[in-house]
Amino acid sequence: MEPRIKREAPSITTDLRSDTVQVPSVIRNCSGIRIFGKRIKSLIFTTDIAIILNNDADAVIAVYPFTPHPAVIQSIANVSTIPILSGVGGGTTQGKRSANISLFSEAQGSLAVVVNAPTPIDTIRQIEETVDIPIVCTIVTEYMDIQERLDAGVDILNVSGGKDTAYIVSRIRENFPDVPIIATGGPTDETILDAINAGANAISWTPPSNGELFRRKMDKYRNKERERYMQEHQGMTIEEVEDLEDHRD
Repeated sequence: MEPRIKREAPSITTDLRSDTVQVPSVIRNCSGIRIFGKRIKSLIFTTDIAIILNNDADAVIAVYPFTPHPAVIQSIANVSTIPILSGVGGGTTQGKRSANISLFSEAQGSLAVVVNAPTPIDTIRQIEETVDIPIVCTIVTEYMDIQERLDAGVDILNVSGGKDTAYIVSRIRENFPDVPIIATGGPTDETILDAINAGANAISWTPPSNGELFRRKMDKYRNKERERYMQEHQGMTIEEVEDLEDHRD
Protein backbone atom coordinates (compact mmCIF):
# COMPACT_ATOMS: atom_id res chain seq x y z
CA MET A 1 0.00 0.00 0.00
CA GLU A 2 1.34 3.40 -0.97
CA PRO A 3 1.99 5.83 1.91
CA ARG A 4 -0.75 8.37 2.43
CA ILE A 5 0.20 11.86 1.27
CA LYS A 6 -0.62 14.58 3.80
CA ARG A 7 -2.04 17.59 2.02
CA GLU A 8 -2.35 21.12 3.30
CA ALA A 9 -5.93 22.29 3.77
CA PRO A 10 -6.94 24.94 1.22
CA SER A 11 -7.38 28.40 2.72
CA ILE A 12 -10.11 30.72 1.50
CA THR A 13 -10.63 34.35 2.53
CA THR A 14 -11.53 37.70 0.99
CA ASP A 15 -9.87 41.11 0.87
CA LEU A 16 -12.34 42.43 3.44
CA ARG A 17 -11.36 39.67 5.90
CA SER A 18 -7.62 39.75 5.32
CA ASP A 19 -7.02 41.39 8.71
CA THR A 20 -8.60 38.57 10.70
CA VAL A 21 -6.82 37.95 14.01
CA GLN A 22 -4.88 34.71 13.64
CA VAL A 23 -3.89 32.54 16.59
CA PRO A 24 -0.28 31.27 16.61
CA SER A 25 0.03 28.28 14.26
CA VAL A 26 2.15 26.42 16.83
CA ILE A 27 -1.06 25.75 18.80
CA ARG A 28 -1.93 23.14 16.16
CA ASN A 29 0.67 20.89 17.78
CA CYS A 30 -1.63 20.10 20.70
CA SER A 31 -4.09 17.20 20.69
CA GLY A 32 -7.23 19.25 21.18
CA ILE A 33 -10.30 18.45 23.27
CA ARG A 34 -13.45 17.04 21.69
CA ILE A 35 -16.58 18.59 23.16
CA PHE A 36 -19.79 17.19 21.69
CA GLY A 37 -17.81 16.15 18.63
CA LYS A 38 -16.13 19.52 18.09
CA ARG A 39 -12.35 19.40 18.33
CA ILE A 40 -11.04 22.44 20.16
CA LYS A 41 -7.32 23.27 20.05
CA SER A 42 -7.19 27.07 20.17
CA LEU A 43 -9.32 29.35 22.33
CA ILE A 44 -9.20 33.11 21.99
CA PHE A 45 -9.41 34.85 25.37
CA THR A 46 -11.51 37.97 24.85
CA THR A 47 -14.93 39.54 25.27
CA ASP A 48 -14.32 42.12 22.53
CA ILE A 49 -17.21 41.65 20.09
CA ALA A 50 -15.23 42.87 17.07
CA ILE A 51 -12.34 40.47 17.76
CA ILE A 52 -14.75 37.59 18.46
CA LEU A 53 -16.26 38.13 15.01
CA ASN A 54 -12.86 38.36 13.29
CA ASN A 55 -10.52 35.56 14.37
CA ASP A 56 -9.56 32.04 13.32
CA ALA A 57 -9.58 30.33 16.73
CA ASP A 58 -11.59 27.16 17.32
CA ALA A 59 -13.51 28.69 20.24
CA VAL A 60 -13.75 31.77 22.45
CA ILE A 61 -13.27 31.67 26.21
CA ALA A 62 -15.34 34.59 27.45
CA VAL A 63 -14.44 35.37 31.03
CA TYR A 64 -14.02 38.85 32.47
CA PRO A 65 -13.24 40.52 35.84
CA PHE A 66 -16.82 41.50 36.69
CA THR A 67 -19.84 39.62 37.91
CA PRO A 68 -21.18 37.64 34.94
CA HIS A 69 -24.30 39.06 33.32
CA PRO A 70 -26.75 37.50 30.87
CA ALA A 71 -26.55 40.58 28.62
CA VAL A 72 -22.82 39.99 28.06
CA ILE A 73 -23.34 36.31 27.28
CA GLN A 74 -26.20 37.10 24.91
CA SER A 75 -24.21 39.81 23.11
CA ILE A 76 -21.32 37.42 22.49
CA ALA A 77 -23.66 34.63 21.41
CA ASN A 78 -25.33 36.98 18.91
CA VAL A 79 -22.12 37.62 16.98
CA SER A 80 -19.85 34.63 17.54
CA THR A 81 -19.44 32.14 14.70
CA ILE A 82 -17.36 29.81 16.88
CA PRO A 83 -18.22 27.88 20.08
CA ILE A 84 -18.28 29.86 23.34
CA LEU A 85 -17.02 28.85 26.77
CA SER A 86 -18.86 31.31 29.02
CA GLY A 87 -17.67 32.60 32.37
CA VAL A 88 -20.31 32.13 35.08
CA GLY A 89 -18.50 33.43 38.15
CA GLY A 90 -17.41 31.58 41.24
CA GLY A 91 -15.55 34.37 43.00
CA THR A 92 -18.02 37.03 44.18
CA THR A 93 -20.81 35.40 42.16
CA GLN A 94 -21.67 32.01 43.60
CA GLY A 95 -24.38 29.51 44.37
CA LYS A 96 -27.81 29.75 42.78
CA ARG A 97 -26.89 32.81 40.69
CA SER A 98 -23.93 31.01 39.09
CA ALA A 99 -26.15 28.00 38.42
CA ASN A 100 -28.84 30.20 36.83
CA ILE A 101 -26.31 32.02 34.67
CA SER A 102 -24.93 28.64 33.63
CA LEU A 103 -28.42 27.57 32.54
CA PHE A 104 -28.82 30.82 30.60
CA SER A 105 -25.43 30.24 28.96
CA GLU A 106 -26.50 26.77 27.89
CA ALA A 107 -29.74 28.18 26.48
CA GLN A 108 -27.70 30.72 24.47
CA GLY A 109 -25.70 27.87 22.93
CA SER A 110 -22.52 27.96 25.03
CA LEU A 111 -20.38 24.87 24.55
CA ALA A 112 -19.24 24.93 28.21
CA VAL A 113 -19.24 27.13 31.29
CA VAL A 114 -16.14 28.38 33.09
CA VAL A 115 -15.88 28.86 36.86
CA ASN A 116 -13.17 30.88 38.60
CA ALA A 117 -10.55 29.46 40.93
CA PRO A 118 -12.29 30.43 44.22
CA THR A 119 -15.58 28.73 43.25
CA PRO A 120 -16.98 26.83 46.25
CA ILE A 121 -17.47 23.10 45.78
CA ASP A 122 -21.18 23.48 46.53
CA THR A 123 -21.50 25.95 43.65
CA ILE A 124 -19.83 23.50 41.27
CA ARG A 125 -22.28 20.83 42.39
CA GLN A 126 -25.24 23.16 41.81
CA ILE A 127 -24.02 23.94 38.29
CA GLU A 128 -23.46 20.24 37.61
CA GLU A 129 -27.05 19.50 38.64
CA THR A 130 -28.41 22.36 36.51
CA VAL A 131 -26.76 22.13 33.09
CA ASP A 132 -25.89 19.47 30.55
CA ILE A 133 -22.69 21.06 29.25
CA PRO A 134 -19.12 20.68 30.56
CA ILE A 135 -17.85 22.65 33.52
CA VAL A 136 -14.40 24.18 33.09
CA CYS A 137 -12.58 25.11 36.31
CA THR A 138 -9.75 27.62 36.36
CA ILE A 139 -6.63 26.44 38.17
CA VAL A 140 -4.20 29.17 39.23
CA THR A 141 -1.76 27.29 41.47
CA GLU A 142 -0.48 23.80 42.14
CA TYR A 143 -1.91 24.03 45.66
CA MET A 144 -5.54 23.70 44.54
CA ASP A 145 -7.32 20.40 45.22
CA ILE A 146 -7.93 18.96 41.75
CA GLN A 147 -9.61 15.72 42.81
CA GLU A 148 -12.19 17.53 44.93
CA ARG A 149 -13.21 19.66 41.96
CA LEU A 150 -13.39 16.71 39.59
CA ASP A 151 -15.52 14.81 42.08
CA ALA A 152 -17.89 17.79 42.30
CA GLY A 153 -18.50 17.77 38.54
CA VAL A 154 -15.66 19.62 36.83
CA ASP A 155 -14.94 18.16 33.39
CA ILE A 156 -12.06 20.30 32.10
CA LEU A 157 -9.25 22.16 33.84
CA ASN A 158 -8.22 25.63 32.67
CA VAL A 159 -4.69 26.26 33.94
CA SER A 160 -3.80 29.94 34.24
CA GLY A 161 -0.66 30.11 36.32
CA GLY A 162 1.28 32.94 34.68
CA LYS A 163 4.94 32.01 34.28
CA ASP A 164 4.29 28.79 36.22
CA THR A 165 1.59 27.50 33.87
CA ALA A 166 3.67 24.76 32.25
CA TYR A 167 4.91 23.60 35.66
CA ILE A 168 1.36 23.41 37.04
CA VAL A 169 0.20 21.50 33.95
CA SER A 170 3.01 18.98 34.33
CA ARG A 171 2.16 18.39 38.00
CA ILE A 172 -1.51 17.86 37.20
CA ARG A 173 -0.66 15.54 34.34
CA GLU A 174 1.43 13.32 36.64
CA ASN A 175 -1.59 12.56 38.82
CA PHE A 176 -4.37 12.93 36.25
CA PRO A 177 -3.08 11.55 32.96
CA ASP A 178 -6.48 11.65 31.21
CA VAL A 179 -8.11 14.87 32.43
CA PRO A 180 -8.65 17.44 29.65
CA ILE A 181 -6.47 20.51 30.19
CA ILE A 182 -6.69 23.97 28.65
CA ALA A 183 -3.67 26.17 29.44
CA THR A 184 -2.75 29.78 28.85
CA GLY A 185 -0.08 29.83 26.18
CA GLY A 186 1.78 32.99 27.08
CA PRO A 187 3.28 35.54 24.70
CA THR A 188 5.60 33.44 22.51
CA ASP A 189 5.68 30.24 20.49
CA GLU A 190 8.17 28.88 23.02
CA THR A 191 5.87 29.39 26.00
CA ILE A 192 2.98 27.84 24.06
CA LEU A 193 5.09 24.79 23.24
CA ASP A 194 6.16 24.54 26.87
CA ALA A 195 2.51 24.28 27.91
CA ILE A 196 1.76 21.72 25.21
CA ASN A 197 4.82 19.61 26.05
CA ALA A 198 3.83 19.73 29.72
CA GLY A 199 0.53 18.08 28.83
CA ALA A 200 -1.97 20.77 27.78
CA ASN A 201 -4.58 19.54 25.30
CA ALA A 202 -5.71 23.02 24.21
CA ILE A 203 -4.32 26.54 24.46
CA SER A 204 -6.02 29.82 25.31
CA TRP A 205 -4.41 32.83 23.69
CA THR A 206 -4.86 36.51 24.44
CA PRO A 207 -5.10 38.56 21.23
CA PRO A 208 -3.72 42.08 20.81
CA SER A 209 -6.00 44.78 22.14
CA ASN A 210 -8.31 46.73 19.86
CA GLY A 211 -6.01 49.73 20.32
CA GLU A 212 -2.94 47.75 19.28
CA LEU A 213 -4.70 46.37 16.21
CA PHE A 214 -5.76 49.89 15.26
CA ARG A 215 -2.19 51.15 15.72
CA ARG A 216 -0.92 48.52 13.29
CA LYS A 217 -3.58 49.46 10.76
CA MET A 218 -2.78 53.18 11.07
CA ASP A 219 0.93 52.43 10.56
CA LYS A 220 0.00 50.48 7.44
CA TYR A 221 -2.08 53.38 6.11
CA ARG A 222 0.71 55.89 6.85
CA ASN A 223 3.30 53.79 5.04
CA LYS A 224 0.98 53.32 2.08
CA GLU A 225 0.40 57.07 1.76
CA ARG A 226 4.14 57.76 2.05
CA GLU A 227 4.93 55.21 -0.66
CA ARG A 228 2.24 56.65 -2.94
CA TYR A 229 3.62 60.15 -2.50
CA MET A 230 7.20 59.07 -3.21
CA GLN A 231 6.14 57.18 -6.34
CA GLU A 232 4.47 60.34 -7.62
CA HIS A 233 7.55 62.45 -6.81
CA GLN A 234 10.41 60.35 -8.20
CA GLY A 235 11.21 58.65 -4.90
CA MET A 236 11.53 61.87 -2.89
CA THR A 237 10.04 62.46 0.55
CA ILE A 238 7.83 65.49 1.19
CA GLU A 239 10.76 67.24 2.91
CA GLU A 240 12.99 66.66 -0.12
CA VAL A 241 10.32 67.96 -2.46
CA GLU A 242 9.86 71.09 -0.36
CA ASP A 243 13.63 71.67 -0.23
CA LEU A 244 13.82 71.35 -4.02
CA GLU A 245 10.98 73.82 -4.49
CA ASP A 246 12.66 76.28 -2.11
CA HIS A 247 15.86 76.15 -4.15
CA ARG A 248 13.91 76.76 -7.34
CA ASP A 249 12.33 79.85 -5.81
